[in-house]
Amino acid sequence: MALTDWSENVILGELSDEPILSEDLGTLLARLEGSKTALHVVLDMRKVSYLTSSNLAQLIQTRKFAMGCGGSLHLCGVVDSVWSILLMTGLDRIFKFSEDVSTGLAAAQLGL
Repeated sequence: MALTDWSENVILGELSDEPILSEDLGTLLARLEGSKTALHVVLDMRKVSYLTSSNLAQLIQTRKFAMGCGGSLHLCGVVDSVWSILLMTGLDRIFKFSEDVSTGLAAAQLGL
């Protein structure tokens, strides 16, 4: 995954499909763990075609870490197959979504 510091409090991550996805999310979690500053995370999910239960747990943990320090998590470009998994699990109600990365970055920057 390419992790980019888009600004001092916004991290942009471009996720890949499995089997790399688990490693990508693990890298992001390690970066967020113990952070004391408000970090907003924007994840480009256009290349992710499905999610495992472990991936879902990692996304929930990422949200928890980001929100724990006053930040947020934005999922961008979610494809239909992933969207259906999020709907079936009810996780569509806890995550913030954007159609594309630009919109997600703007929302993160504005603290929405």
